[in-house]
Amino acid sequence: MRRNTVVETRSSDVLVDDLFRTTVRLRTYVDAQLRSHGLSVSRLRLLRALATTTEPLRMRDLGEALDVAPRTVTSLVDALEREGLVERARHPTDRRAYLLTLTPTGRTVHARAEEIDRAALSTATATLTPTQRTTLLDLLSTLRASVPDAPPSPQD
Repeated sequence: MRRNTVVETRSSDVLVDDLFRTTVRLRTYVDAQLRSHGLSVSRLRLLRALATTTEPLRMRDLGEALDVAPRTVTSLVDALEREGLVERARHPTDRRAYLLTLTPTGRTVHARAEEIDRAALSTATATLTPTQRTTLLDLLSTLRASVPDAPPSPQD
């Protein structure tokens, strides 16, 4: 007979647990809103990075900006390129690299994704008063400032 095993997933701080749960719930909600339009939070982040840069980006730079593994960037870019949202061009001085830009269709999809994101986040935070928003922002800023930077990984 097989027993159900309960796996402990909490941290040693209930505040941190609640912060993580809230973040996951917000991301899941926004992702669901975007998915109903064929998008995702990951795709929006990539489109946003390309839409807000002043020049084309190398995949390596895009991965670093998004803090994701090269394989993940490649998969996302491949899919967005197949859909006509992103295009690659050879780097003029580094023949191993490609530069990424949004296509006109990619810019249109990005703008729509931003609208969906704004609406979803507005719905999710609608119950917060302006004072609560300010307080929460201050608290999160204080918490972030108290956490030291992680040391570089051995691979860096």
